[in-house]
Amino acid sequence: MTIPIIIPAYEPDEKLLGLIDELNNAGLGPVIVVNDGSDKARFGQIFEGASEKGATVLTHAVNMGKGRALKTSFNYCLNTYEDLLGVITADSDGQHTTEDIEKCKKALIEACVGKSDNATTSDVGSTLVAVDEVDSCQGETLVLGCRNFNESGIPARSVFGNKTTSRVMKLLLGLSISDTQTGLRGISVPFMKYLLTEKGERFEFETNMLIATKELGIKIVEVPIKTIYLEENKSSHFNPILDSIRIYAVFVKFLFSSLSSSIVDIVMFSIFCSMFRNVPVAIGYVMLATILARVISAIYNFLINYKVVFKGKGSKSQAAIKYFVLAVCIMLLSGGLVTFFTGLLPMVPEFVVKIPVDCVLFLLSFVVQREIVYK
Repeated sequence: MTIPIIIPAYEPDEKLLGLIDELNNAGLGPVIVVNDGSDKARFGQIFEGASEKGATVLTHAVNMGKGRALKTSFNYCLNTYEDLLGVITADSDGQHTTEDIEKCKKALIEACVGKSDNATTSDVGSTLVAVDEVDSCQGETLVLGCRNFNESGIPARSVFGNKTTSRVMKLLLGLSISDTQTGLRGISVPFMKYLLTEKGERFEFETNMLIATKELGIKIVEVPIKTIYLEENKSSHFNPILDSIRIYAVFVKFLFSSLSSSIVDIVMFSIFCSMFRNVPVAIGYVMLATILARVISAIYNFLINYKVVFKGKGSKSQAAIKYFVLAVCIMLLSGGLVTFFTGLLPMVPEFVVKIPVDCVLFLLSFVVQREIVYK
């Protein structure tokens, strides 16, 4: 089985050639280098050297981003190697050692075909898999080479960016990933084919890749690797402002629906409170206002969530029933809690009490929708 090593490169230095030498010496390959629009006059010699060392060099006429470079290499490998099991992606700046690349390769093999008596180890440490084992492939897998960000000497922007993204992933998606921005990944063939149509052309593509594992139920395998940052990571082309905006833009849709629904709910709640405050109602004017406002905001929220946020592909009627049950439960909790706290704090306006109550219920609602309603 063939497992190419893919190295996207934009304006690389001599460390790229050193990595290729190390891969050749370790018997890892074939090596696919993607020249993502580097200036020919300044960096042409580097890519010529890569080609002379046996690497296949794919070239973009202009800089198109890391996401596009990965897609270009995925497409090339899928069309070139009939016995392709998957690929390993690595960075060109010397942060990934051949030892760690080998560890991720072995993890990908084990995840796809399992441990077998037919799998052997050569003198150079490369795992060899019998061709007939392809039939036992367990499907879509993503291997992540994960760094330890609790170690000393790591650039502050890298620690902050990775830990923040990890927390957001955990909160919004329920994905526990220790290194969300690692470039060392093992990707199986079925997942590669899907990723060719995934959105994202630059660094956000790697975040979209992680989100796709949740949507498709793809297994993630984490492999501990060395944490290496050379020259405070100056060679990285990651822009901490622009690329962070692109990355976190994928989370905006999760927040927009709930926040806009909350605004609709609060506005309608305030209107109904003013309408029924002096009207005798058996269940109380707060509960009545809560019910009417929630019906309107719930219909709006369901349609937005189904079509935009969670991109429901199953039965809309089944999702609607689940959502209705959830909405009723959240509505009763909101009305009951707001009524209770309004009684304790009679001088505080109802909508002021409602805001913190609904913020807590928002988190509860999101988790239930993510895991049950639109699973």
